[in-house]
Amino acid sequence: MAKRRFGRVRKLSSGRWQARYPGPDGIDRPAPNTFANKTDAAVWLTNKEAEILSKRWFDPARAATPLEEFAESWINERPGLRPKTLVLYNGLLRNHIKPHIGKRPLNELTPPELRAWRKTLLDGGLGPVTTAKAYRLLRSILGTAVEDRMLEFNPCYIKGASSEKSPERPILTLLEVHRLTRSIEPRFRALILLAAMGSMRFGELAGLQRRDVSLTRGVVKVRQAALELPTGALRIGPPKSDAGMREIYLPDLVTEDLRMHFELYVKPGPDAFVFTGAKGALLRRSNFQRPWRKALLAAELPLTLHFHDLRHTGNNWAAESGATLADLMQRMGHASTRAAVRYIHTRDSRQRELAERMSEHLIADLNGTALEGPDEDDGGAVPALTGT
Repeated sequence: MAKRRFGRVRKLSSGRWQARYPGPDGIDRPAPNTFANKTDAAVWLTNKEAEILSKRWFDPARAATPLEEFAESWINERPGLRPKTLVLYNGLLRNHIKPHIGKRPLNELTPPELRAWRKTLLDGGLGPVTTAKAYRLLRSILGTAVEDRMLEFNPCYIKGASSEKSPERPILTLLEVHRLTRSIEPRFRALILLAAMGSMRFGELAGLQRRDVSLTRGVVKVRQAALELPTGALRIGPPKSDAGMREIYLPDLVTEDLRMHFELYVKPGPDAFVFTGAKGALLRRSNFQRPWRKALLAAELPLTLHFHDLRHTGNNWAAESGATLADLMQRMGHASTRAAVRYIHTRDSRQRELAERMSEHLIADLNGTALEGPDEDDGGAVPALTGT
C-alpha cells in the first residue's frame, strides 16, 4: 500500500479510524473526531491539506480560547484607546458579554447563538443603542480572531445589529434657552450659553481655561476636555478627536454675558478654569446634575432634557442660519460628515422661503435676459416657463 503524502491514518482498537496531520507550525495534531472507516479519514486529511495550502487553516487549540479571555486581551492590546473608550469597552464586556457568552470557546460561537444573545439583551430591557455598541464590540473582537487565524469566519453578521438608532433629541427655542439661563445658578449661565451658542460638549466646557477665550474676538479655542472616570478621578486631556481641536466663533449676544462671568467667577491668570463649582473645584458632570435638574423645574422644561441637547440645539441653529456641511463639521469638531449631515435639514417655513427666493430669482432672470424686459401691454405679468 502506498504511503500517504500528507498525514497518517491508523485503525484504533475500537475499530474506528484516526487521522493525524502536521500543522503549519510543525505540531502533529489529531482530527477532532474519529471516523467509521479509512476512506472517511483519508478524505478529512485531504480537506485539511487543502486548508493549509490555501492558508485557510487555523489553530484548533487557540480557537478553543474562551471568549472572555480573548476579549480582555483584545482590549489590553490597544494602548491607544482614549480613557472614555476604555471605560466603555470594559463596561460592555463586563456587563453584557461575559455574563452570557464569556465562557464559550471562540470556535463554538455560532450565528444563531449570537442572535439569541442579542435578543436576550433587548428583552432584558437594555436600550437599543447600548445593545448596538455591545454587538459592534463583539464583532470587532471576533474579527481580530479571524485575522489571527483562530476562526475561519466571523459569526457576527446580523444585518443592522451594529447600527445605533438614537431617538430624536429635542431642539430648544431661543426663549427656552433664555428661560433656562434665568433659572439656573448665576455661575452656570455662561455655561448654558456656550453649550447652546457654541455647540460645545460638557467635557470641553469643563476643561476650558481663561487663555482659551478671547472676549475681544468673540472666539473660544477648544484644545482640551475634562473626563470623569467611573473611579471618580477627573482627567484633563485632548478633545474627543483631532478634529475636536478647533476655534468657535460666538454670536455677539453671548459676549457681554461671558465678560460678566469672567469678572465674577474666573480667577486671574491664563490657567484659571472658566467654569468651576461653588468652592472653586473643577466642574464635574455628577455634581452639576443637582443645579441642572433644579433649573429645568424652574424653567418648566422636561426633566428628560439632557445637557447635551444644548449642543444639539446649537447645531440646528447653525444649520438653519445657513451653515454649510463644512461649517458644521468645523463647529462641531467632527472629522466625518456622518454626524453633521443630520443637521442639514430645515423646517417647512425655511423651505417656503427658499422656494420664494428661487421664484424671484428665476423670474428676474427670465424678464431680464430671455424676454429682455416685459412688454408694455402685458402689465408686467409673470412669464410662463412653457408654452404652446
